[in-house]
Amino acid sequence: MIKRFISNLLAGANVATVVLMLLAGFSDRISPVSFPAFSCVGMAFPVIACINLLFLLFWLTFNWRRAWIPVAGFLLAYIPISKYMPLNPRQDVADDCIKVLTYNVCSYSCGGKDTDAFSQIYDYISGQQADIVCLQEDVAGRRNYVMDRYAKLYPYNDTTLIAATASGTNCVGMHTRYPILRKERISYPSQGNGSVAYYLLKGRDTLLVINNHLECTRLTKADRSRYTSILKGEVKDSAARKESRLLIGKLTETAVRRAPQAEAVHRYVEAHRQYPTIVCGDFNDTPISYTSHVVSKGLTDCFQASGLGIGLSYNQKGFWVRIDHILCSPDLVPYNCYVDSKNELSDHYPMVCWLKMQDNN
Repeated sequence: MIKRFISNLLAGANVATVVLMLLAGFSDRISPVSFPAFSCVGMAFPVIACINLLFLLFWLTFNWRRAWIPVAGFLLAYIPISKYMPLNPRQDVADDCIKVLTYNVCSYSCGGKDTDAFSQIYDYISGQQADIVCLQEDVAGRRNYVMDRYAKLYPYNDTTLIAATASGTNCVGMHTRYPILRKERISYPSQGNGSVAYYLLKGRDTLLVINNHLECTRLTKADRSRYTSILKGEVKDSAARKESRLLIGKLTETAVRRAPQAEAVHRYVEAHRQYPTIVCGDFNDTPISYTSHVVSKGLTDCFQASGLGIGLSYNQKGFWVRIDHILCSPDLVPYNCYVDSKNELSDHYPMVCWLKMQDNN
């Protein structure tokens, strides 16, 4: 009798876990502007999914007939699972593919092992031999000597100033083998971030590439340190709850600011559907977020379609998230999208993907 009661109790807890997993997994449909409380729920998805996995192992060990509960949960959560951790095999890259690299270079000042961090990042970009390089925080790109060096790699280079405030300067850069026909800022409110649409000429086709650096979370070093201390259990329960509320408050505030930015990018893509389109950059939000959901409408998430694993792109300790993304329109096919976690020259890892233009003739 007691054994059955405990089994039923655990089954109820498993069902509740599945419900929470689905709420977290599909929370990206809810605008944080309308419901701010849902803005950070998606970040809990991997934790809840791991709990469901533990339930699965428990049932398989002690009562296999109840294993259908976590299995059903994983099946119902297939879409968010495939967003967070796709399991695509490596592919043979098709001929005539476009190699795209997106990289937040942290103003060439975060991860360099010496004072000349720019040279290290420059050497990395040179070794990648990508056709299109989209950089965020490409601040040094406004200096003549930097552009002179990039001109040795690419015939077409541009750095766009998107913010110059008392707290710092922010730019996005485009370095490419294809002529830059024109560029256009996508208008939306932001304290220090932005998006730039570049029109590139590839053969007889005009390729639209939108380089994004969406609203930053603006967590200070002290915030990050406290967050890490909470994860390590170094903070007392009452203080941990208080600090957690403060951190969630900051994350919620920036999620609310990012929502209209994501919507503006989506509207721009919709208004220019006649062009093969690549949307990439630092979204400052996870795959399961309103930002990613809105921007990716009508587009293919290249990592979800061709990547393998979690693909963590923000490399600061304790922040295990993929916030850098490459998306493409249906007339482009992605191959082997990956995050280069061997490169630690910035607080972000670069993301790389090959794209094949479809022949519509």
